[in-house]
Amino acid sequence: MRNNTLSTFSKALLFISGILFIASVFTAVWRIELTAPQYPEGLVLKLHSNKIAGDVDIINGLNHYIGMKTLHTEDFIEFKVLPYVLGLFGLIAISLAFFAKRKALNIFFFSFVLFGVIAASDFYKWNYQYGHNLDPNAAIRVPGMAYQPPLIGYKQLLNFGAYSIPDIGGWMLIGAGMLLFIAVLKERKSASKLDKFFSILMVSSFLFSCSGDKAVPIKINTDNCDFCKMGISDGKHGAEIITQKGRAYKFDDIACMAHYCQENKDLKIKSYYVHDFTKNNELIPAETAFYISGGKVKSPMNGNMAAFSSKSEAKSYEAELGANEMEWTDIIEK
Repeated sequence: MRNNTLSTFSKALLFISGILFIASVFTAVWRIELTAPQYPEGLVLKLHSNKIAGDVDIINGLNHYIGMKTLHTEDFIEFKVLPYVLGLFGLIAISLAFFAKRKALNIFFFSFVLFGVIAASDFYKWNYQYGHNLDPNAAIRVPGMAYQPPLIGYKQLLNFGAYSIPDIGGWMLIGAGMLLFIAVLKERKSASKLDKFFSILMVSSFLFSCSGDKAVPIKINTDNCDFCKMGISDGKHGAEIITQKGRAYKFDDIACMAHYCQENKDLKIKSYYVHDFTKNNELIPAETAFYISGGKVKSPMNGNMAAFSSKSEAKSYEAELGANEMEWTDIIEK
């Protein structure tokens, strides 16, 4: 008869996941960060398992002007229930580490997955209601505008950038779920499946690390330059930066991007993009582009630089426009 006892490795993973479940009760699980010119240090809304914390009073004041309902811990039954749910998950995980069979491990893992789906749906519903059910008599009204924060990631809400991301407790829960997943696969005693899992995990980690740094197309004659505030009307000289949090800053001139980066040295930039001079509104990675400047090159804000995806194109235009070759490092460190 097949032995259904868990391996020592899986028991250790269960025990660690149980500690993570319990620890998540004592720190913030999720956070919504708001950035705007009038709040250079940003505003943060921290969602613990049992309360709302952070810059709640300031955010409630802003919500009042746009007709959003103010936020109060006592209005959410979730904050009364969630600490017990997470604590129970933790106690069950630790108990399973000592007494469980494989079937119990599988049931526990899929119960946690179901909990995650329900929690995400509830959070989305919460965001939707607060972002859409607005007071018609609010001081500031924008027809057709809703203020629903993103479930995860970045979203622009008027002049505020909203980031919705896991906090320490959230990463603990994600980590606990991953450990349970590894334990489930380990107990199947299928090396090929375990290898496949680690391959998927590596690819997923790579994709996750790259998410948020893909170029965001610049909307010509719609977007404004984040440095000079002029409308972006030329698809050959523009540029863009993507921050570590996934926010895109757009510029009508490569020089504007350089000046903006110089004035905001604390900004954590993940990727730089520039327009390919030979195309119309096509962004290419700035670090690998080839540049020319001066001569007959004329850009919107007199940066007078042009970028190319190939060296041969850069050389051709350099001769045609009487320009000079320029390095990326010279631009960004200007």
